[in-house]
Amino acid sequence: MTTMMITDFIPADIDATTWDNLQPYYQLLLDREFSCSDCIEQFLLDRSELDAAVAEAGSDLYIAMTCNTEDEDAKNGFLSFIENVEPELKKVGFELNKKVVRSEFVAGLNPVRYGVMLRNWFADVEIYRDENVPLQTEDTKLGQEYSEVCGAMMVNFDDEEKTMPQMGVYQQDQDRNVRESAWRSVAERRLQDRDAIDGIFDKMVKNRNQTAHNAGFDNYMGYVFAEMHRFDYTPDDCVVFHDAIEQKCMPIVRKLAEERKAALGLDTLRPWDLSVDPCGLDALKPFDTADDLIEKTSKLFHRMGEGLGDMFDTMRDGGYSLDLASRKGKAPGGYQASRDRKRMPFIFMNAAGLPRDLDTMVHEAGHAFHYMLCRHDDLVWNRTAPLEFAEVASMSMESLAYPFLDEFYTEAECKRAIRKHLEGIVNILPWVATIDAFQHWIYLNPEHTRDERTAKWVELGKRFGGGVDWSGLEAEQEAAWHRQLHPFEVPFYYVEYGIAQLGALQMWLQYRQDPQAAITAYKKGLSLGASKPLPELFETSGLQFDFSLEMVGELMLVVEEELDKNAP
Repeated sequence: MTTMMITDFIPADIDATTWDNLQPYYQLLLDREFSCSDCIEQFLLDRSELDAAVAEAGSDLYIAMTCNTEDEDAKNGFLSFIENVEPELKKVGFELNKKVVRSEFVAGLNPVRYGVMLRNWFADVEIYRDENVPLQTEDTKLGQEYSEVCGAMMVNFDDEEKTMPQMGVYQQDQDRNVRESAWRSVAERRLQDRDAIDGIFDKMVKNRNQTAHNAGFDNYMGYVFAEMHRFDYTPDDCVVFHDAIEQKCMPIVRKLAEERKAALGLDTLRPWDLSVDPCGLDALKPFDTADDLIEKTSKLFHRMGEGLGDMFDTMRDGGYSLDLASRKGKAPGGYQASRDRKRMPFIFMNAAGLPRDLDTMVHEAGHAFHYMLCRHDDLVWNRTAPLEFAEVASMSMESLAYPFLDEFYTEAECKRAIRKHLEGIVNILPWVATIDAFQHWIYLNPEHTRDERTAKWVELGKRFGGGVDWSGLEAEQEAAWHRQLHPFEVPFYYVEYGIAQLGALQMWLQYRQDPQAAITAYKKGLSLGASKPLPELFETSGLQFDFSLEMVGELMLVVEEELDKNAP
């Protein structure tokens, strides 16, 4: 695809992976003088194009590294970027932000166009410290180390070497002995790296705590709320959300657990009893290969309408835009990354033929749609929406896909898949609360020991655990949080999933009443990118930015009713 350039400030073919190539252009920006607000606007366009080129270079290196963690060249290329380019970007970014926000002409900029960007930059300038740059570089390197440890995890099962995602299929096997054996194989393999992963995290906590103190914050939580531009809610609001989930979700979680236990004829639910069909039906298998997944997903979005199918096909047909199959050496998880100069998205996942893979596919496609709908904005900073709304874009697609799941399943299987997904929503909210509350405690108590951290994790498991019997599996339970990459690679990025899930459920309710109007509102909100505050992004999409006890209760009531309708 032709590079979508907005200025001729930098060459189309610049190699943005090395600082030597970038420094002269950033110096030109530093040296530029402002004589009016129009001068700042041209400056912003030129800087946006330069920042987009660098962001795309970083994305490409990260994609290459995660697609094959065993590729030393890819690993070294990514490490070189985070060690040699990102630190310089942080320094020059601070100077450029300061140059704008402290200019006498900044007041002349249109607040409708630039208000959110300037609000964020004022905050960035306030918390920036030179001494934090090497700490942040080290944090990124520790995250890469965690990813490498997890990517190398393999187990021998059924006389084959398998990845962790590939082992998930066995949790749907009707033979309980097979499920248990597979679960234990995975858990035991993870425990082999328990000390290594705990060691990585110990370093992260110390590093992050020092970063916060350097910037004048009492703790890392306060620092990261400023860094993540969380201006529309507070840590106390998150605690209220945790309580709402405990009061309104946990009764349904416990009810579902009792129903599952009775259907399976068990005295207690064990960790390997949570994914199997409780009615004895064969595991859902929505697709066979990654190509099969792509073809069926394309048909789903074409039927959903409003141009979504054509948008998805630009990724399918646009070359290096999808890497979906699970394989040895591939990093865990799934993500959507943006190439900001080409203005094209990329989707990464580990598909193993499971229903959750289909959920991941439409979820990440939602992120890609979000990027494509706001890529018209020539300011690169306006093309990365707040996470709380970005996840509305992705999670909404999971529920809006319900009427079109017959591309993957029979009619009876569709009913099962919808119920399974709704059960997943009810169960993920307590997990979100657990991970978020865990991180609150960690960074409010940064001097904690590993034993204290483990004790807190187990305590939260009792609060949000849902009746699973972990007796005899204490070590496995204590290390269960190690599989969640967010505390390692993107600290405090998780409560957004819960906030966004409430928005996605509201979007689903809209869609059930008027599909076309809901998709129109969805696209209208997404087209704003990051140019408006969170409450306005929600409102433009016809949603309320509300995660109170009342809102959680109202939405859980609807979900529970739908679960009963789709009961086996």
